[in-house]
Amino acid sequence: MQFFFLLHPVLQALFASLLMFLLTALGALTVFASKKMPSSLLTLLTGAAAGIMIAASFFSLLLPALDYRGALPSAVTVTLGFALGGAFILLSDRILTRTQQKFFSAEGRKCALLYFAVLLHNIPEGLAVGVAFAEGAGGAGALLLALGIAVQNFPEGMCVAFPLHAKGMGAGRSFAFAVGSGAVEIPACLLGALAAGAVTGLMPWALSFSAGAMIAVVCSELIPECFAGSKSLATGGIALGFCLMMLLDVALS
Repeated sequence: MQFFFLLHPVLQALFASLLMFLLTALGALTVFASKKMPSSLLTLLTGAAAGIMIAASFFSLLLPALDYRGALPSAVTVTLGFALGGAFILLSDRILTRTQQKFFSAEGRKCALLYFAVLLHNIPEGLAVGVAFAEGAGGAGALLLALGIAVQNFPEGMCVAFPLHAKGMGAGRSFAFAVGSGAVEIPACLLGALAAGAVTGLMPWALSFSAGAMIAVVCSELIPECFAGSKSLATGGIALGFCLMMLLDVALS
């Protein structure tokens, strides 16, 4: 461990981002066990994915965004960022809907929106870890932040892979897309470490924008999808996913 703390902050951020990526991949790997899952279990897992994303939006994105200080009051910045994130998903949905007949199916549109939301969510998380290492939290504080996000990334990897698989995408492609959503944390983490000063001012906007995008996708795609299967299983899954992510976020923050 002492070897790690003697490294340059950029190298520390690189190793931390690789750990975060690895946990996302391990979570996504569980999708290969879902080939023979009954539809009721897939409904439960899709609901759990929605709960995980709701909790992550609040505990991992909105609350940290409120801690940043900028030219505008933090509440105003976070509100505007959240609204812009939701508007981005609505606009993306309209554009994808208009082009789906030419390029892909309605299910493909839903998969794209889900993927956009999780991808956006992972970028500010990676930036935050990089900034933490660059600003001298570089010891235990930054490492604990990275470990906390890494542990949370395991269920997040599942929450991308399982809904994609439930929408008809093969297990291999679902795994690859989930892994890709986690891979974005590596360059984001390095960018945060290399340009901490410039990135810090953008953090509340990036965090709240990502939260708005995730909530919009959960409300428009995941919740209707799982409630179409079974209301009781969907509700239980959402509560289970929310509690799991809240526990991880609070315990590891």
